[in-house]
Amino acid sequence: MLAVLLVPVAVVSGFVVPPSGSSFGGSRLGRSALQMKVDPHGGKLVNLYLSDESEKASAIAGCTKTIEVSERQSCDIELLCNGGFSPLEGFMDEEQYTSVVHEMKLDDGLMFSLPVVFDTDDEDLEVGMKVVLKQGALPLATMEITSKYCPDKPLECKQLYGTSSLEHPGTQMVAMERGKYYVGGKLIGLNKPVREFPCESPEEVRARLPDDVDVVAFQCRNPVHRAHYELFTRALDAPNVGSDGVVLVHPTCGPTQPGDIPGNVRYKTYEVLKEETANPRVFWAYLPYSMHMAGPREAIHHMMIRKNFGCSHFIIGRDMAGCKSSIDGNDFYGPYDAQDFAKENGPTLGVQAVPSLNLVYTGEKGYITAEEAKAEGLDSLKLSGTKFRKMLKDGDDIPEWFAFKSVVGVLREAPN
Repeated sequence: MLAVLLVPVAVVSGFVVPPSGSSFGGSRLGRSALQMKVDPHGGKLVNLYLSDESEKASAIAGCTKTIEVSERQSCDIELLCNGGFSPLEGFMDEEQYTSVVHEMKLDDGLMFSLPVVFDTDDEDLEVGMKVVLKQGALPLATMEITSKYCPDKPLECKQLYGTSSLEHPGTQMVAMERGKYYVGGKLIGLNKPVREFPCESPEEVRARLPDDVDVVAFQCRNPVHRAHYELFTRALDAPNVGSDGVVLVHPTCGPTQPGDIPGNVRYKTYEVLKEETANPRVFWAYLPYSMHMAGPREAIHHMMIRKNFGCSHFIIGRDMAGCKSSIDGNDFYGPYDAQDFAKENGPTLGVQAVPSLNLVYTGEKGYITAEEAKAEGLDSLKLSGTKFRKMLKDGDDIPEWFAFKSVVGVLREAPN
């Protein structure tokens, strides 16, 4: 598993993975130039939530319409209101949307890789209206509409996903799930969505993370298995990471793509693993994020979000946010496209890409680099996802080098 570790530009560059060895070679660098938690994107952490109940009631009273939101929309609303999408203060208007789609930046020039939009088929919505956005009976936010526009969806998908083919799950989502119009406008936050898993705000996560240390974020949308755990814990050995650095495991628990394990099940696997490993250098939090499977563009998006959560480093796995054609199963992105894109755009975002370890499992020495295994003539053990799922279904024993017992237990208890 090859990954990329993204670090602030203040950190010394030029690190190269050693040709062999199960850890990062060379002398360990001193602490990075980062002495406090990183600044949020744009310099200010947004918080749109009202705390006073009378102010909430007043905001609702000023609205003329109520809109029931989808699960994907509720994720966007929460990240807008809690600052996960800082510096945004609402859904993008047409000017912002166009700038992000075509130039990957906001209208003020700040990098932003994916548009955050509110879709609707409602013909009656008009600029100037104030609406309540609700999850069932729960009011999540109010929005004052400043823009209503009909997007060029094929062009949007071509720019964001590299294809307008309906074989791509992101294109399917835009074309078949989203409404005809996008509306933009500022939000006033009222209540967090109700979920089966707790999602802390950037402010809350920052408060739990230690000051004056490097924080390495690990993003995933699937259960964490042994190789993942080895990857993100060994990232702390990188010469660019301070000796007292920590990891923030920050999985997305919102909608992903068809066939993925449901968010509530993924959450349970993370909770039992957190208890089983009890690693004081590993922090856990959950992100209410709706995946686009946008490959390179989404890698940049994840970097920006974790920057808002106080992370100074970011691990990008091989083919991050990638996906396959629903027709022929071919990959839409190359295995290193997201990594190369991160290297290219990292300086603008304020981060820098550094290769991480390519780990394999061997019976003789456990997890080591693929280079070391090859140099010593050791065979690596492999277990495909398809084989793993079949073994789960059939009740077969899962090798402990591949998966944690606690995680396997949750997956076996989950409904098919």
